[in-house]
Amino acid sequence: MEAAKKFVQIIAFETDRIDEMRTLALNTEKRFAGMENGPSYQVVLKDRNQPDRYYEVLEFDSFDEAMRSRENPGAREFAESMAALCTRPPSFIECDIVEASRPK
Repeated sequence: MEAAKKFVQIIAFETDRIDEMRTLALNTEKRFAGMENGPSYQVVLKDRNQPDRYYEVLEFDSFDEAMRSRENPGAREFAESMAALCTRPPSFIECDIVEASRPK
């Protein structure tokens, strides 16, 4: 039986209210710390070439865990609140991790 592949979701979004977005994310992270099926890694990136453009990268232990996380009412509430702070609807990219390394 093949082991579950790690899964990454990338959320591309634009906002001119990044401070409010960060506050929302921090409050949500505190509220759901240790949440079952939550992401195992998270990073937010700012695009250097496009003002107000950001990317949130969420890594999950598997696609199934990400889907269970998505069903959590708190996750849905966060997504709705996040979208309200965006200047255009966010877009989502979903990927299986094929290979990963951390060069020294």
